[in-house]
Amino acid sequence: MESTIQKNSQLVRSHAARLGFSFCGIAQAEFLEDEAPKLEAWLNKGYHGKMSYLENYFDKRLDPRLLVPGAKSVITLGYNYFPAQDLASNGNLKIAKYAYGEDYHFVVKDKLKELLAVLQSSIGAIEGRAFVDSAPVMERAWAQRAGTGWIGKNSLLLNKQMGSFFFLAELIVDLDLAYDTPVKDYCGTCTACMDACPTDAIPEPYVVDGSKCISYFTIELKEAIPNDVKGKFENWIFGCDICQDVCPWNRFSKPHQEKRFEPSEDLKKLSESDWKEITEEIFQQVFKKSAVKRTKLDGLQRNISFLK
Repeated sequence: MESTIQKNSQLVRSHAARLGFSFCGIAQAEFLEDEAPKLEAWLNKGYHGKMSYLENYFDKRLDPRLLVPGAKSVITLGYNYFPAQDLASNGNLKIAKYAYGEDYHFVVKDKLKELLAVLQSSIGAIEGRAFVDSAPVMERAWAQRAGTGWIGKNSLLLNKQMGSFFFLAELIVDLDLAYDTPVKDYCGTCTACMDACPTDAIPEPYVVDGSKCISYFTIELKEAIPNDVKGKFENWIFGCDICQDVCPWNRFSKPHQEKRFEPSEDLKKLSESDWKEITEEIFQQVFKKSAVKRTKLDGLQRNISFLK
């Protein structure tokens, strides 16, 4: 007879698939012992740049039981965002693929909340929290532990079936489930991501110097972009996909099926001159529900003018 743990685990996986998640893996909620020294070394080297929030909640980042008392399981889910059309291939100014449509925080969080609600109604009283890149959760470490992929040399999670163009999300719950086991690293001797990065933001395999990343400069950094990286952005004005575009595993990426991630006609029509002359009105119209709003208009204009 199937155990309750197995039955509940199958319930998690089947509902995750029904809601459109590309994969689902489960790991035991415990202290991330291996990650503690790595995180400390990364912070000590200043690789987080001006993202001082990454220094906060050190203990909570490493132990999900401090986020959800009594937590037993970390459920990792992946949600595909690979677009049917690469808007960066037209020689125009470029924004990262993840920002083409509606802000993923809302799209994926809606799905996660629905999954938690379904589990609570099916299984009974479950305490849990949903996370989408919004709290001190080391999502890639949990995704790796849950067997959904391995962490690549560009520090992103890679999945054999679909590459890396997906969002990671987690449900941390006080429910015993059947745990998955990690998969092996399939990067081999490949250094495509390291070789392609124009700002040398990957100084050694599996370590990214966040303070040199084009995504950091164009999104996180609120002050002037330093002149020593001028001419190196290859027309990226919001985020950057270079280390993913060159990754051989992304040849397996298939277009997503999420309507809310589709780029608007307004975005598709923006020419280089439109970007350079963008007004507050157009900015609000085109990026009303987009992650691009994070930079605000003046941040986007700063990024565009920096390319000159």
